[in-house]
Amino acid sequence: MKPGSDTQIPEFLLLGLSEEPELQPLIFGLFLSMYLITVFGNPLITLAVSSDSHLHTPMYFFLANLSSVDICFTSTTNPKMLQNIQTQSKVITYDDCITEIYFFLLFAGMDDFLLAVMAYDHFVAICHPLHHTVIMNPCFCGLLVLVSWMMSALHSLLESLMVLWLSFCRQVEISHFFCEINQVVRFACSDTFLNDIGMYSATVLLGGSPLAGIIYSYSKILSSIVGISSAQGKYKAFSTCASHLSVVSLFYCTILGVYLSSAAPQSSHSGAVASVMYTVVTPMLNPFIYSLRNRDIKRALKRIVGIPVT
Repeated sequence: MKPGSDTQIPEFLLLGLSEEPELQPLIFGLFLSMYLITVFGNPLITLAVSSDSHLHTPMYFFLANLSSVDICFTSTTNPKMLQNIQTQSKVITYDDCITEIYFFLLFAGMDDFLLAVMAYDHFVAICHPLHHTVIMNPCFCGLLVLVSWMMSALHSLLESLMVLWLSFCRQVEISHFFCEINQVVRFACSDTFLNDIGMYSATVLLGGSPLAGIIYSYSKILSSIVGISSAQGKYKAFSTCASHLSVVSLFYCTILGVYLSSAAPQSSHSGAVASVMYTVVTPMLNPFIYSLRNRDIKRALKRIVGIPVT
């Protein structure tokens, strides 16, 4: 049987966040604003890191990669939703839906892995400061990013191919603003046992493992901070991790909330609303979280826009 050979529906319907006509202009304006902030804010972080030699360190290297991935992540879902609102259409073709699933999983996985890698970098910097330069050398940092891309690409490819083999024999109305893989699989009329196993396994291995690594890194960091005698030393160590910890908390708490509640059918709409936090809000906030209290980033940004640096 060829992939999708039994698929009778050439397109799916994305119901979005609300079906109320009077709310559509508000939703469009809000999401367009957040999207523009994301696509203009995150490149500034990447540009600041690349243009300032003082920022050519592992922490900022991973931050520049995270900013680039966040642009791609939010661009996977936002433009289509904005187009549907503008054209008053809910349609997404079958091919576009599969493509959206692939890139969504790819960039979500990269976010996941990069946050874990950044936690490891903080762990080495605080717990093994004398060996940080040796351990986190440019080759090793590049290898960590490369492995993250390979694992994310393999996972998203496998998941997308498994969805491609499913058959859909009734109208598919997805209670979401993008092709969320759990809901798409739920509408299949063919056996989804392998898909369910694959999704649950990926959640445990590719979602749980980075989270476990982050928790372990911060448990060691906390132990090291407690052992620092001076208050200034404790503050400096904590401030190094504060921005990253804020993003991790926002990203993971929202995802866990969405997918733990997805088992209940009545929670589809609330899950879609909650998904806005990690698909739209978190990528938008990252430039602010990482730059507002970071003197190095602010200094580099001032140089870019021509403001004298004191």
